[in-house]
Amino acid sequence: MLHTVDIDEKRAKGADALTDKKILYIDMDGVIADFESAFHLLNPETLEEYRDNKDQIPGLFAVMAPMPGAIEAVTELSAMYDTYVLSTVPWKNPSGASQKIEWIQRHFGADEGSPLYKRVILSHHKHLNRGDYLIDDRPESNGARAFEETNAAGKLVHFGSDEFLNWDAVLGYLRGRA
Repeated sequence: MLHTVDIDEKRAKGADALTDKKILYIDMDGVIADFESAFHLLNPETLEEYRDNKDQIPGLFAVMAPMPGAIEAVTELSAMYDTYVLSTVPWKNPSGASQKIEWIQRHFGADEGSPLYKRVILSHHKHLNRGDYLIDDRPESNGARAFEETNAAGKLVHFGSDEFLNWDAVLGYLRGRA
């Protein structure tokens, strides 16, 4: 028989050293990786071929630049929070999964002890994850808005909104809430 332990129960018992920190999920594309930055690297024929489905462009996720301030901010937050990348891979671009992990390893390190070591969750249903905060640029996609509904104390931090325009604003908000 499979036994599961509720994360709140683990926190209360101190059963896992990681659970004494609040849980923070961070979307990848448009939050830590600059989705738009890849397009100038692609040839015009490819852009035209995928004009209605740009997230299906082969190799797209490997060439994105980091968002300004993202690497430093995520590194800082990972020291304060139990931090995970929570991203979606386009269903018709499965190579995006390995590209996203490679991107994280390239920018944050691949070794044990690096800020995002084995801390990647790929899902089309972000609301199924239990936690305290989700930073996402597209609240209406992949269950991001529903994250607050399924996590009683959960908060969606809408990256790019007036309140959370950039990483400085996000850091200003989350530093005092860890």
